[in-house]
Amino acid sequence: MEAAESNILGQNTSLADVFRTLRKVAPTDSTVLVTGESGTGKELLVRALHRLSPRRDNAFVPINCGAIPAELLESELFGHEKGAFTHAVRTRPGRFEMAEGGTVFLDEIGEMNISLQVKILRVLQEREIERVGGLGAKKVDVRVVAATNRNLEEEVSAGRFREDLYYRLNVIPLHLPALRERGEDVILLAEYFLRRFCAKKKRSVLNIDPETRRILEIYPWPGNVRELENLAERLSVLCDGDSINIADLPDKIRSVACAAADLPPRSSPPRASPRSGFPWPTLADLRERNMGLKEYIDTAEEKLLLEALELAQGVKNQAAELLGIKRTTLIEKLKKRNME
Repeated sequence: MEAAESNILGQNTSLADVFRTLRKVAPTDSTVLVTGESGTGKELLVRALHRLSPRRDNAFVPINCGAIPAELLESELFGHEKGAFTHAVRTRPGRFEMAEGGTVFLDEIGEMNISLQVKILRVLQEREIERVGGLGAKKVDVRVVAATNRNLEEEVSAGRFREDLYYRLNVIPLHLPALRERGEDVILLAEYFLRRFCAKKKRSVLNIDPETRRILEIYPWPGNVRELENLAERLSVLCDGDSINIADLPDKIRSVACAAADLPPRSSPPRASPRSGFPWPTLADLRERNMGLKEYIDTAEEKLLLEALELAQGVKNQAAELLGIKRTTLIEKLKKRNME
């Protein structure tokens, strides 16, 4: 797969599993649901899926369901007949008709309102659409791929997303891991982006000094790959020397990463337990930091609390979800540490 061109290259095991599934599903017409946080490269992955499919010579038509007002989205998707509403001065085809023989990408489908979800369900079931103001159905030959940064199972439970549509979309699920979960891929991607931007600007490739590498590994990257790509472009313009040092990094990255700098880096060689590949701490870690067990655990927990709050932009409900605990438990832990 053209991973490097898709900005989704990496050596992380979870990402490798995504690529394997992608290669298997690309030649089929199965509906795919791509999940992952904003900035993880969902659209890039879907474009790669289209390029590898038999539909590659036909249109790839994306539409961001969260960027278009609800009252206009139906017309954008299905088109409208002349006179269907005010300002409908001519008949206009929608995105599904424009994608005939190709792929329709419904980005951020979790933002779509319930009434329109019913019509998307009909497309998936019957392979037909009806223009706004139209009197009959029209068959369409398209592959539907959807993406969201929401947890659709939770949206279904909350009554904001139709359960039948969720199961129609979730035939082949693909989940892109957050950048903070991808270990050494952070440096791999940073070097790739730097090579690309430095080449565009006709300057020698910037190196990353060891201390800066450490900071980049620790930083949680709430904006994921998109944030890292933007940083690389910024550095390719503003960095004066041939090597990137800590002083070249934005204050936000330095402050967040340095707050956790006394803990092991994410890219440390893993020390596998008999039951998992998690890099469990050892007694040597405690001796190295002159810590007792309780102090080490408290420090690790505080670091995770800070990271969750940073990613959730201070919203406690979301931070609790990231940590897999109840909101009340999170509040108790914050009060205990005077972090309220």
